[in-house]
Amino acid sequence: MKTVFITGASSGFGESCARVFYQNGWRLILCDRRKQRLEKLKDELGGNEDILILSLDVREKENLKKAIDGLKAPFDKVNVLINNAGLALGMEPAHEASLDDWEQMIDTNIKGLIYCTRYLLPKMVQRNIGHIINIGSIAGTWPYPGGNVYGATKSFVKQFSNNLRCDLIGTNIRVSNIEPGLAKTEFSIVRFKGDREKADKLYEGTKPLTGEDIANIVYWVATQPEHVNINRVEVMPVCQAWASFAIHREKEN
Repeated sequence: MKTVFITGASSGFGESCARVFYQNGWRLILCDRRKQRLEKLKDELGGNEDILILSLDVREKENLKKAIDGLKAPFDKVNVLINNAGLALGMEPAHEASLDDWEQMIDTNIKGLIYCTRYLLPKMVQRNIGHIINIGSIAGTWPYPGGNVYGATKSFVKQFSNNLRCDLIGTNIRVSNIEPGLAKTEFSIVRFKGDREKADKLYEGTKPLTGEDIANIVYWVATQPEHVNINRVEVMPVCQAWASFAIHREKEN
């Protein structure tokens, strides 16, 4: 039985990945701050000994290291790490945005991701098998108003994934970056600080991606033959496409 380590596992893409992998016979390590939600998910999945809960914040470097170093058999041999924990906060222009929001996105989307990777990767290299799957975003490639630091963090995820591939040449470790577009999860509720009405408005008249859509893609990427590496997957709903270039025109007097 293979083991997958999922961060941000209590909701959204992370929860959907947990369900898909478990239904296909994988052992789960579920990492998230919200212990009650993890326990609920574990119960829904059957609550057996093939699911391990780690209630912690990926931003807490020392606690994360202690938890990973303390993994006992059979959870100590991680086959796939899904770096899913991340968030967007606000859509204000840069000169009006909250610096606290910026720092939280950097600490979670960048630092949390590199902590998990750095602590699990040496064991994968030692065993010469493993797969790092990072959940990026189309915001890491395509800019939009209000995307400022969030988009920049996802650009980091993209380039970090590329550089990992270079560092790991000669090993059997795979690295993939999944970049979803418009998707309806709790993402927008978090972004708008719990304003569900504002979040729902974003999806009016659309058929966005779902958590299950992304989880199925992640599972497909993870289960390709071991000599196959899916470098990057950019995925949008049919209702979404690239915007035209923005042009500001002065009004004539």
